[in-house]
Amino acid sequence: MKAITSFLITGLLLLTQSVDAGGRGGGVGFALPNARSSSAAAPAAEARSASNPAQTAPQPGVNFQRGNLRQRSTTRAASARTVQNQGQNNPLSYAAASRRTVHEMHDHNWWRQHFRVIVFAIGGFYYWDGGYWYPAWGYDPSYNNYDYDGPIYAYNNLLPDQVIVNVQTQLKQEGYYLGPINGSLDSATRAAIANYQRDQGLLVTATVDEPTVESLGLA
Repeated sequence: MKAITSFLITGLLLLTQSVDAGGRGGGVGFALPNARSSSAAAPAAEARSASNPAQTAPQPGVNFQRGNLRQRSTTRAASARTVQNQGQNNPLSYAAASRRTVHEMHDHNWWRQHFRVIVFAIGGFYYWDGGYWYPAWGYDPSYNNYDYDGPIYAYNNLLPDQVIVNVQTQLKQEGYYLGPINGSLDSATRAAIANYQRDQGLLVTATVDEPTVESLGLA
C-alpha cells in the first residue's frame, strides 16, 4: 500500500512540474533532426554551386586564356565599352598610334599589368590602347599569327577582325577589293586600302586608320 501511495505521489509531482514548466515555456523535450536546418543546407548549396557553376554569376575578366576565345573576347569587349569610348572620344592619330606600338614579345602577365583590355581575334591576342588595337606579341605563344604588326583603328567597340570585315566589305562594294571577306589584314587587303587612300587623297598607311574608316562611311 505504501508503495502504491508513493508511486501516485511521485506521478502527481511530475505532472505538476510538467504543467508548471509548460506555463513558463520551458521543460524538457525531444525533437527529430531537421533536414532543412542551416547546417545541412549549407553544404548542399555549396555542392550545387560546384556542380553547376552557371548558378554563380561570372565576373568580367580583363584578359583571356585559351578555351572559347571568340565568345570570351566578345564578352570582354562588351564589358570594356566604357574604357574604349573614353579613348574613341579623342583617339590618337595614326602616327602617334604607330609610335606607341609594342613590338617586343612579352608574356601574359606583362600584358595584363600594362593594358586593361586584351581580346582574341584574327589568330592572336590584341590589346587596346588610345582608340586602336595592337598585336599582343607573346601573350600566348600558341596564338602569334598576325598578318599585320601595327595599329588597327577601333571604332564602335568592334573587335579588330570585325573592323577589318567591314572595311573589306565596303572596299569590295567600291571595286577596290576582290578577295574573301575574312577579317584578315593580309597583303591583298592592305593593297586595296592603300589604293583607296591614294584615290581619296588620304595619307597612305595601307591599314585601317580613323580617316579611312570615316571616308568609307563606317564610323
